[in-house]
Amino acid sequence: MLRSLRYGEADRILHLYTPHRGRVGAIAKGVRRARSRFGGRMEPFFRLDLVLYEGRGDLLTVTSAETLAGHPRLREHAGALDGAGRACEAVARVFDDGDPHAGVYHLLANELALLDQDPARASRANALAFRLKLLLAAGFAPQLAACASCGEGDHLVGFSGAAGGVVCAACEASSFPLDQAAHDFLVAALGRPLAEAPDASARALAQAERAILETLEHHAHVRLRPIGRG
Repeated sequence: MLRSLRYGEADRILHLYTPHRGRVGAIAKGVRRARSRFGGRMEPFFRLDLVLYEGRGDLLTVTSAETLAGHPRLREHAGALDGAGRACEAVARVFDDGDPHAGVYHLLANELALLDQDPARASRANALAFRLKLLLAAGFAPQLAACASCGEGDHLVGFSGAAGGVVCAACEASSFPLDQAAHDFLVAALGRPLAEAPDASARALAQAERAILETLEHHAHVRLRPIGRG
């Protein structure tokens, strides 16, 4: 579940990401009543097996719910809770309603499970690795092997969000400097499993974050909140 909002006297509006229908909206009626059959599971970051009724309105109706993973530990750690919120926000912003992608569903489920297993994993490096993999799933992964403008394989000194990746010295006019450490982080974060996301210096992570944000803005037309230090 990406988000949950109070509605009326006892209901909740749910923003969900599902493996077969992508992002959908649903209403859980009576869920805020003390004797609700849904209990307290209609909250963000729960992984649920839901039965949804599709009526005439825009919202589906939850008719039954079973908890697959409640992720209780991440709720006890401020950093993990913030990381989970940012991951859900990124999925909701990058992928539209009715845009199913089973890989994105499993990526988000994996991220929430990792943060629950080890809340200390909530770091800037982990969050950036997650966003990079979202870019890959959305078809906007940055070009890192050669200059995104001319194809040159050497002297890669900058990153251009407009060009969609690293650029060489001859094409750096519209770019910002990208150190080798930042380039190495981007390559490793894309290539390794999320559980093995690399770490890097604060300078390298700041450059990597700028590369991710500019790629999202230019190609997905999405602005995400900067992660900042941590």
